[in-house]
Amino acid sequence: QVQLVESGGGSVEAGGSLRLSCAVSGVTNIWKCMGWFRQAPGKEREGVATFNTGGGSTYYADSVKGRFTISQDNAKNTVYLQMNSLKPEDTAMYYCATRLSTTRNCPGGREYYNYWGQGTQVTVSS
Repeated sequence: QVQLVESGGGSVEAGGSLRLSCAVSGVTNIWKCMGWFRQAPGKEREGVATFNTGGGSTYYADSVKGRFTISQDNAKNTVYLQMNSLKPEDTAMYYCATRLSTTRNCPGGREYYNYWGQGTQVTVSS
């Protein structure tokens, strides 16, 4: 059974940093799309960053390019989202998601992903 558990959210002032973690269990396939998504109150869930853990390109939403970095630790089966220069508009619930796939260009759309974590809240104050 695939399980994703996010952690690392919290409250931070604008300009600060946070690192989110997503621990993945129940899947050993090297090739899988992993993504971070976020949803602010009253808004649609949007893709923030995605990549394939087996290799390929990385997708970043325009709003986070140059500030956020997605990475992985294969030994820990964990995916990270390093968030720097945070802005109040980054405030949202952040989710990680996955889908077993060999595509090297993992989509940024949420519809592609079929396993989701419960989310971790990020709040950025001005």
